[in-house]
Amino acid sequence: MKRGFYTIMAAQFFSSLADNALFVAAVELLKSGGAPEWERAALVPMFALFYVVLAPFVGAFADALPKGKVMFVSNAIKVVGCVLMLFGTHPLMAYAIVGLGAAAYSPAKYGILTELLPASQLVKANGWIEGLTIASIILGILLGGQLVGRAVASRLLEFDLPMLDTGIDTPPEAAIVVLIFVYVLAAWFNTRIPHTGVQMRPMPDRALDLVPDFWTCNSRLWRDKLGQISLATTTLIWGVSGNLRYIILAWSAAALGYSTTQASSLGGVVALGTAVGATVASMRMRLDMATGVIPMGIAMGVLVILMNFIHNVWVAVPFLIMLGALAGFMVVPMNALLQHRGHNLMGAGRSIAVQNFNEQACILALGAFYSLSAGMGLSAFSAITAFGLVVAGVMWLIMRWHARNVVNHRDEVEHLLEIARHDNLHG
Repeated sequence: MKRGFYTIMAAQFFSSLADNALFVAAVELLKSGGAPEWERAALVPMFALFYVVLAPFVGAFADALPKGKVMFVSNAIKVVGCVLMLFGTHPLMAYAIVGLGAAAYSPAKYGILTELLPASQLVKANGWIEGLTIASIILGILLGGQLVGRAVASRLLEFDLPMLDTGIDTPPEAAIVVLIFVYVLAAWFNTRIPHTGVQMRPMPDRALDLVPDFWTCNSRLWRDKLGQISLATTTLIWGVSGNLRYIILAWSAAALGYSTTQASSLGGVVALGTAVGATVASMRMRLDMATGVIPMGIAMGVLVILMNFIHNVWVAVPFLIMLGALAGFMVVPMNALLQHRGHNLMGAGRSIAVQNFNEQACILALGAFYSLSAGMGLSAFSAITAFGLVVAGVMWLIMRWHARNVVNHRDEVEHLLEIARHDNLHG
């Protein structure tokens, strides 16, 4: 791997670390303020909001500037969201601003891989990036849980600035201050990312001109016989995974009686399993083998349903590791295949923006469904059952869809697989 790849990994690690710790801090901020359950659940779709709204623009923005600079600006926006959360803005609104920064960050983060590395290293690079991201999720969730816990928070709140009342009086507020400094560290690494030498694609004079271009790219990827399958699969995996982050907190409280600090450790357990699955996939899978993981999605849906029957932490830990491992093993080759097809069809930044739009739209829809369910009084167990049925059912439909493509469009599918196979061997 080129040296710049490791700088990208460091920047991604600290940015993702702060993102995940901030989620736990925001949950505790709402909880300590007496917010109802549905508002806490709504943090997930609010984070996804700007991914969906700004999808036509962020991909082109990532392609118009050096991607290190785009990532720096994105982390600066996240800092603004944190500051707003500290000083009176409703946490849901402030968290949406952090999501705005994340929406701008993602096309640059993944798009730079296709600029920096050959196709033959994409699966391996995705494995490293996803593995490191999962490590940052584990540590971020644990960090967030500890920062809002009594032991650490009491020490943080002991710090005072002479002659200045900061207004930082609660554990989640103290946690957010710490996380601002983590975002600043990530932004510093962004300044060290090298320019890849790829020619920039300038933004149009009128931003709205990007909307038809985006929908053309979106349609192009959905029409591609491999792009549509990889896009559908990653959309569903991330849609469910994004909402499981909160559902596990709610399930831990209901099934195990855990506090936010205790429950955060189980979110880290799922992420640990995902890291294992992603690492194994990066070593064993190739671009042309990616569609072979689709049946695992049905098993993942069944496992989500079975979570309802677990009420012992010693059973929950290996179970959640296995659930995360399935997701990690699936998403790495599917992400790589999607990036490969998108890069060939429309360019890295635009393809990742299309991917983010679909994945975050799924997170938004499922998160809105869960939040509505909580607002109507349904339990976490009922929501988990619904999620599992959706995953298993939709993954079965995707599997049948791909099988029909192989039968009805055999020549096209085999041609696209041959391109992936050739690029994997000679890229």
